[in-house]
Amino acid sequence: MGCSSCSTGKDGQPRGCKNNGTCGTDGCNKLTVFDWLSNMSLPNGERPFDCIEVRFKNSRKEFFRNTENLSLSIGDIVATQASSGHDIGMVTLTGELVKVQMKRKKVDFNDQELPKAYRKASQKDIDMWQKCRDREDEIKKRAREIAIILKLQMKISDVEFQGDGSKATFYYTAEERVDFRQLIKDMAKAFGIRIEMRQIGYRQEAQRLGGIGSCGRELCCSTWLTDFRSVSTSAARYQQLSLNPQKLAGQCGKLKCCLNYELDVYLDALKDFPAQDTKLFTEKGLAFCQKTDIFKATLWFSYKEDPSNWHVLSADQVKEILEKNKKKEKVASLEEYAVENLVEIEERVVFENVVGQDSLTRFDKPKRSKNSRNRNKKRRNNNQNRTQSNKNNSNNHKNKNQGKQQHNSKNTNRSKRRPKNA
Repeated sequence: MGCSSCSTGKDGQPRGCKNNGTCGTDGCNKLTVFDWLSNMSLPNGERPFDCIEVRFKNSRKEFFRNTENLSLSIGDIVATQASSGHDIGMVTLTGELVKVQMKRKKVDFNDQELPKAYRKASQKDIDMWQKCRDREDEIKKRAREIAIILKLQMKISDVEFQGDGSKATFYYTAEERVDFRQLIKDMAKAFGIRIEMRQIGYRQEAQRLGGIGSCGRELCCSTWLTDFRSVSTSAARYQQLSLNPQKLAGQCGKLKCCLNYELDVYLDALKDFPAQDTKLFTEKGLAFCQKTDIFKATLWFSYKEDPSNWHVLSADQVKEILEKNKKKEKVASLEEYAVENLVEIEERVVFENVVGQDSLTRFDKPKRSKNSRNRNKKRRNNNQNRTQSNKNNSNNHKNKNQGKQQHNSKNTNRSKRRPKNA
């Protein structure tokens, strides 16, 4: 989803809004909210809700009261009340949906102490705001250098200027408590502004910075996810995923939030399955469950005496054996049920490659150049000529030998015909 300025430029290169998710059309923003009540008119006698939702840098959103009854719409730049001075942000939601968002985030919309939206931002306000935004990267780099000199165990991940440029908020992450009093003094002296330090978690850091996940899409936390629920390794166990921390961890270093997305479906499917610690009593011996396949509804069991030999059983077959075990009846063996499963698998349709697709390894062999082909052709021709000449020489040699043999045989015959007296 991109804004209208993200089209292709004249030279074929992507033009882009170059605002890093803060374009005025609200098309490529982080945590964008769709106002599905925008085309509906209010009933007679109803006044529009007097609060608006304003988004600042990255994912920071706050609610303000529109006391001046400004006609605002999504994408407008407004000047809002701050603790000291004023701040510049962009309107992301207006109308009755703001009340829903305030209830969801547990903000009292009847509170008269809510900060106010002063006015629509003038061009002077916007120029000052953009000038402050341009300084953020340089100041963040300098602040990191000062923290390294002071040997503080912290990471400054982001800097956000107030709209009027009087204050800068530094977001940092740290494992332990950090004494940054000297850091604030040095930065205030170096930058000439008021400094505020705010510690955030690693997930909040990934939300603010954004990025591309291992799935190839933008991070959920920076695009649409607003709440961070706890993710445990049991979510991976229920989904039968390998407990590899490198694959299960996201860019924040914590377990991926998407592990919770399909967890409820897996838990519902596992309700119809026998427990993982199920034991089957057979005449051949006691069998334990080794593996479960939710999609194929199959389980693998092995005998206690032979744990390396697994037998495939369906969930219904396991339930049938368990019913018999409850009645203190033992089945003969697991092989009887396993053979039935094998027959069913063999009867399934095997899909072959009838389209005539090429092999996946067809590009593995390097292509030979034309020069090498010509050389090989010359070699083949030379070899063929040599073999042909060798054959001709051998034939000529045979003919000569045959001629000599015939000549010698004639001479012997003549000598035999001569009389002895001669």
